[in-house]
Amino acid sequence: MEKAIVFDQVSKEYRLGQISHGFFYRDLQSWIARKLGKKDPNSFSLFDNVDNKNDQSSNLYKALDKISLSIDKGEVVGIIGKNGAGKSTLLKILSKVTSPSSGRILINGKIASLLEVGTGFHPELTGRENVFLNGAILGMNRSEIASKFDEIVEFSGVGQFIDTPVKRYSSGMYVRLAFAVAAHLEPDILVIDEVLAVGDIEFQKKCLGKMNSISKNSGRTILFVSHNMAAIASLCSRAIYLKKGEIVFDGNVQEGINYYLNDNQSDMSQSLIDRLDRIGEGNIRFMEAWTEDASGTRRNLFLSGEDIVIVTKIKVKVSHQFKRLTAAYAIKDNQDFQITDLNSTSVGTEFNNPMGEEYVIKCKVKEVPLTTGVYIFNAIIRTDNQIQDFLQNVSSFQIEEGDFYKTGKTIEKGQGVVLFKQDWELLDSKALEIS
Repeated sequence: MEKAIVFDQVSKEYRLGQISHGFFYRDLQSWIARKLGKKDPNSFSLFDNVDNKNDQSSNLYKALDKISLSIDKGEVVGIIGKNGAGKSTLLKILSKVTSPSSGRILINGKIASLLEVGTGFHPELTGRENVFLNGAILGMNRSEIASKFDEIVEFSGVGQFIDTPVKRYSSGMYVRLAFAVAAHLEPDILVIDEVLAVGDIEFQKKCLGKMNSISKNSGRTILFVSHNMAAIASLCSRAIYLKKGEIVFDGNVQEGINYYLNDNQSDMSQSLIDRLDRIGEGNIRFMEAWTEDASGTRRNLFLSGEDIVIVTKIKVKVSHQFKRLTAAYAIKDNQDFQITDLNSTSVGTEFNNPMGEEYVIKCKVKEVPLTTGVYIFNAIIRTDNQIQDFLQNVSSFQIEEGDFYKTGKTIEKGQGVVLFKQDWELLDSKALEIS
């Protein structure tokens, strides 16, 4: 199979605490050193000069560490990993936005990249002008771009504003037009970061459908970075899991997703109070989250049909008095699809004027109607409809086969996600006619 992309021992190091300057000069230094077979003067090992008090390497951060991989033409590869794992850095190196500190990359074909909102657009130019500018960057002549122009505008849905400078576009409009250009001007390799998350749900579906069509009908190569596991599973034929700048999994998509989710369950055991990825006023904060059974025993493994109690511990600032405290837990499956939202507001429960500093909030789910799998939940707490704390992926639990219907038969995989209580009956058709 012909190769589209080859990464050979690629590393990328960033110097911390410095204002960006001299990049072109350093890139030129590095290029000359490689050509002469000498050590790159701008590459430092974290173990160099360990006895030197003025060790420059202590200010280096390795975003990628000796990445080696090859991608065949026509492959659709999903790249997954937590924030800071090196996903965007890898794509920026591939798109030549930045250069590697060491290693080499072989690229076979033209690349179109969507790395962030407005990538490749000039804000002062109109949408029409930017379409032609992007096409020229991809190596297409004016007549080739013109032949695709109407199709691009129709797909993007910004026809009314196509002659408006793009600096006046919303982020959603930016993304719609940028994706339409990248997808319709037929690059050999399409590189897409999490940028599609800016668009609305309908446009995201439209984009996924277009990418699917591109890969199957045109045989073009796609690299797709996303935190949406359902999108990765439906679109990609291969998953690469990056962790701390290294590849820890490369293979089957579903196996990769399961590896990623299982690997990150350990992160959920940390004290939530130390998490930095939170949203809210902060007068109340989540400290810990777990699940327990009806008897109060902490567990994270349950059978279909068992009662589950979802528990969070919260801390209130002593000086903060509040009314109408509400909480909610959003339960998601292992492809990041939200199954349900357990919300105290929905059942008319509010907590008023607590006097202490720490509390425990419990939500009991009776006869949990879920099939086999791993489920993760987010947590949010509000006072007077003001978000105080919101965290994603605070904890998880696992459901195994159980006798949900009390028939002596277990519910196995392949029967959907949610189970419903059912009543069946068989009636004689004549009896229906009589009634």
